[in-house]
Parts: sequence; C-alpha cells; structure tokens
Amino acid sequence: MFRNLTHTYSTLNISGGLGFLFFICALLVGNSAEAQSQVSASIDSTTIKIGEQIKYQIEVKTDPEDLVVFPEGETFSPLELVESLDADTLRENGNYRLLKEYFLTKFDSGKYVIPRQEVIIASSSYFTDSIAVEVNDVVVDTTKQKLYPIKPSVEVPPGFRIPDWVWWLLGIFLIAGLVAFLIIRKRKKDAQEAELPPYEEAMAELQKLDQAQYLEKREIKEYYSQLSFAVRKYLDRKIYDHGLERTTNELILYLEDQKRQGKLNLSDETIRDFERILKRADLAKFAQSKPDVITAKEDRSKTQHVIDDLRASVPEPTEEELLQDEAFREEQARKRKKRRVILGVLAGIVVIIIGVTALIATKGYTYVKDTYLGHPTKELLEGEWIRSEYGNPSVAVTTPEVLVRGEIDMPQDVQQMMVGSETFIYGSLLSNFYVTLSTIKFKGEVNFDAKKAIDGIYTNLEAQGARNIIMKQEDFTTVNGTEGTKIFGTLEAENPVTGESIPNEYQILNFAEKGGFEQIMVIYNENDQYAKEITQRIINSVEINNLNE
Repeated sequence: MFRNLTHTYSTLNISGGLGFLFFICALLVGNSAEAQSQVSASIDSTTIKIGEQIKYQIEVKTDPEDLVVFPEGETFSPLELVESLDADTLRENGNYRLLKEYFLTKFDSGKYVIPRQEVIIASSSYFTDSIAVEVNDVVVDTTKQKLYPIKPSVEVPPGFRIPDWVWWLLGIFLIAGLVAFLIIRKRKKDAQEAELPPYEEAMAELQKLDQAQYLEKREIKEYYSQLSFAVRKYLDRKIYDHGLERTTNELILYLEDQKRQGKLNLSDETIRDFERILKRADLAKFAQSKPDVITAKEDRSKTQHVIDDLRASVPEPTEEELLQDEAFREEQARKRKKRRVILGVLAGIVVIIIGVTALIATKGYTYVKDTYLGHPTKELLEGEWIRSEYGNPSVAVTTPEVLVRGEIDMPQDVQQMMVGSETFIYGSLLSNFYVTLSTIKFKGEVNFDAKKAIDGIYTNLEAQGARNIIMKQEDFTTVNGTEGTKIFGTLEAENPVTGESIPNEYQILNFAEKGGFEQIMVIYNENDQYAKEITQRIINSVEINNLNE
C-alpha cells in the first residue's frame, strides 16, 4: 500500500504536495478512528417459542468525545420490537463501552434473520452482523389437553338504531302538524272575534276615542283620524261600500244624490254637519290644523248624531231581504271554509313534496322508491333469516325463507348409482330470486364424476328456459373447510307470457366427497342490488356436514 502511495507521490509536482499530505493525514486519522471504534451484537438465545422474547444487545467501544446513534424503530423486521432500553455507559482505559439492549419477539413460527443494524459513530456508519433465529410452534399434548370442534359462526344482531328515514318522516309530520295548528288557531280566532254589527262597532269606536284622552294630550291629529274613521267605517259597511276610500267631496255628493233619489231620508243639516266634520278632520290630518278643544268635543257629539241619522235614513230590510242576506253570509262562510281547506291541503302537499325531495337528494330515488313503495328482495334481505339443515348428507345454510321440498329430474345413470336424493326450492327462474339445494347419497363407494355433473348444469338450466349462458369456474371452500367448485356467470330467462328476455346472474356451489354430492344454486336478477347481497350472504353461510351417514 505504501509503495503505491510513494509512486503516486513521485508523479505529483511541488504545488500538489500539500494536498497529498492532507490526504495522507486524513487517511491515517480515519484508520485510527476505525481502529479505536468497535461494534458488535449478540442475542441470548437463537431458538424461541412463538411469543417469547429475545434479548438483543449491541456493544460499542469508542472515544468519549464521539457521538453514538443506535438503531430504533422497524429496523429489526421481520422480528417485532417490544422494548428498547436506555444505553448503559462504562469507562475502560480512557474509552467508553456502551451497551444497548432490545427485546424482540415473533408470533409466527419459522426461521428468520435479524438484519444487520447500523450504528453511527462520529458521522461514520458501522454495521453489526446478521443473526439467524428460529421460532418454534407450541407443542400441545392432545392426550392431556381436551380439544373441542370449532363452533359455527353466530350472527349477532345489530344494535338498535333509528333509521334516517324515520327522522325525515318525523320532521315532515311536525311541519304538517305545525301548519294544521296555525290554520286551526286562526279559524278559532276568527270565530271568537266575530265582527260586530255596523252601528255597535261605530259606537264602540267612539267610546274607545273618549277613553284615549287625545284632547287632554293635545293630540288633535289622532283624535280627528279616529273620529272620521268611525263615521266612514259605518257608512262603508251600512250604506256605501266605498266609504273608506272616497274623498270628502265624493262622499257628500253621493249622499246628496241618494237623498234626491229618495233612497236616503237625510236632512240638509245632517249632510252639512257631516261635511264640516270631515273637512275639519282632513285639515287636522294633512294641514296640521289644530281646532280648539270645545270645537273638537262638539264634532264628537255631532258625529254620533250623524251616525244615528244615517242609521235612521236606511229603510228597514224586508223579511225576504233578510233571508237573502243570511243566505249570502252563509255562502260567503262556506267559500271561506272551502278556501281554508284548499290552502291546508296545498300546504300539506308542499310539505310532503319538500320532504320527499330531501329524502331523494340524500338517499337517492331507488332507496326512497324501494323503502316506501316496497321491493320484494329488499323485504327478503331485511326480514328475519332462518338457518336450517337440508338433505342427506346434510347441508346447513342460512336463507331469508325456508326452502320447500321439491323435485328435479335426474339422469337415468345417476339414479341407478344413488340411494336417494332430496331437493329444496324457493322461487322460480322467472322470479327475482331463485334458490335450489340438492343432495344425493350414492350406493357404497361410487366414483362420482363431479366434472360430468357440472357439465350437466347447462342441460338443467336450458330445460328451465335459460338462454345465452356464460359460465365461469373457480375453487370454493366453505366456512367449515369443505372444498368444492363454484360455477358462476350470467344467463337470460325468457318470460313465456310477454316473451321478454330477463338478464340474470347465477352462482352454483358443487361438493362431491364421501359418497355424496351436494349442490346449492342461486339465480337472481342482474339489476337487483338487494338480490346480490342476499346471494352473497347465502353462499358465505353454507356448511357441509361430512360426518352425516
């Protein structure tokens, strides 16, 4: 090594000699640091049982001024780090000896290797050796330890939860109830506040004016406003139905015209008093005029005389007119009632539309339609499911309805080999959902050709009216470990009445072992999402009882 360095030095010029000297110094310092720092790793045992812990120790010898960084985290994978202890520091001959301990474990049996671990000392990396570890299974003495078969899965019902649609429906009912309450309250209020007859109402207005004490407060404008309103309202209700909206001159012209025609028996003095009161009221309301209190009180007295004269000037209605007036009022009341009923119905319809729209926006049209209008397979899915065993060898399966015993034609060669067969059915090929479960028990040890039976599925489906059958195949294992074959795909069933082609999907499980053959077939509408959920639940629940004789 030094010979090569000497040769390199001879080729350098004087200006490069200083750089070469620094290189040599750095190389020597590096070799010195490497010589001073030592890293090693050890474990307390190379063989453990599943779940036991290994004590893994890293020892570092280095200078006191060097910074040491130990590995942490997932660097021990495939083993798992359980605990990392603080490093212990020992001083030996002017140097430090650091001890860092870790506790590792593994929960799967096998042979594993703890990878090399990186230790950083003064910005330099040092690596420990990798160490092999063997993890063994826990041996169980079956002669002393009593074992039990695995229990079947138990379906735990979900906890009670109020569906979202119930809250929407409750909100709709609350809004509808609030609308109905407001309508009924208004009707009662209207009935309680029946309008007084015109004359009694005018006298009540004048009495209310006397109690207000406007004159004492010098509120002349308010005083004349209520005074003119009382007489105008009486005129509007009793004689002229535009009494509240006409001007003073128009009202006086109307009264004079009615007098000339003989329809009103009024004196000129009454008309003139009425005119003076209205004009004074107009000046008080619009021109800020303020008559004296004596004049205001005289106008109050004259207003009552004008109302009395107007009342006396109207001829008393005949009995026929009274009956007509009563019939008119009843007709008006009937129309008002009908109008309220229509408004209530419209309000209810609007509330229902808003509620249904909100449900569709949040849940979707299909959910609302199937939930409130009903859907056959949705009702099956959400109903009470039943778990039963069928046939021999027995097949345990969970279904939304009990399968009913039926018959399916078997080939002649199969009938000669079997002791008996049983078939259980729900629905039909033309319904939304169709399930069949068949079991066959053979005579003695028969070499049953499962492949031939699977090929016969084509013939069986076509005999029931299936067309355009697409078939796929894969292995299948039940929850209790029985291995079989799963046939699945799509087919079309023709409706014999309408001739319509119905797209379907199907799944068929086939098991052949220990002198028996079991088959579970589920056919459902391709576009029915609830039927797909039912099918998956049925397929996942199948268990074959291989011990059945």
